Amino acid sequence: MTARAIFLDRDGTLVHRRHYPSRPEHLRLYAGVTPALRRLQAAGFRLVVVTNQSGLARGYFTEDDLRRMHDHLAAELARGGVRLDGIYHCPHHPDGVVPALARRCACRKPAPGMLHRAARELGLDLGRSWLVGDILDDVEAGRRAGCRTVLVDLGTEALPGAAERWPDFVARDTSHALRIIGAVEGLGPTTELAYRPARWRAAREVAVGGGG
Repeated sequence: MTARAIFLDRDGTLVHRRHYPSRPEHLRLYAGVTPALRRLQAAGFRLVVVTNQSGLARGYFTEDDLRRMHDHLAAELARGGVRLDGIYHCPHHPDGVVPALARRCACRKPAPGMLHRAARELGLDLGRSWLVGDILDDVEAGRRAGCRTVLVDLGTEALPGAAERWPDFVARDTSHALRIIGAVEGLGPTTELAYRPARWRAAREVAVGGGG
C-alpha cells in the first residue's frame, strides 16, 4: 500500500527566508514546526522536502554546499525527533550561468516533477498527500500533482488568478498549516480553517465592485 506524505517547501516554509542561503547556519527552522511534524509523522505521514535551488544554476553555491546545508537541516530536525524521508531539489534556471543547469525543466516548481519523482521512489499516494509552501508556485505544483495544498501566508502572494494556483487552505504560519492538516485528517484538535489574507478579500471586493 502506498503511503501518504507531506511535501514541504524549504525556504519560507520550513526555515526562515534568506536571500540565497549557502551555509548550514543560514537554515533556521521556524519555532514550533518540529513538534507539529513529529505528531504528523507518528500518524503515518512521510515527510519530504521539495525545493527550488536556482542558486546552483546561478553559481552561488555548489552541490557539495547544498548537501552540507541539507545534512544540517536533517540533523536539526532529528534532534527534535523528526526524520525526513527525502529531500528533492531542482538545480535549474533558464537564466543560470552554469551551462548544464541553465535550462527549462520539468522539476522546477510550479512544475510537479519533484513530487512525481518522490512518489515513484518512495511509494507515495499523491492523492492522499499534502503540499505546504509559502508561494503560489508551490501551490500550483501540489495541485498539478494531485495533492491537497496549504499556502503559508508571508504577505507576498497576490490573489490567485488561475484555478490551479488556489490553495485548499491558507495558514497564518507553518505551525498553523500543520495544525490544519492534522484537523482535516482527524488527527488533532480543531483549528481555524477559513483564514484568508486581508489583501485577498480587498482584491475580491474591488473586482466585484469594479464593473461600474
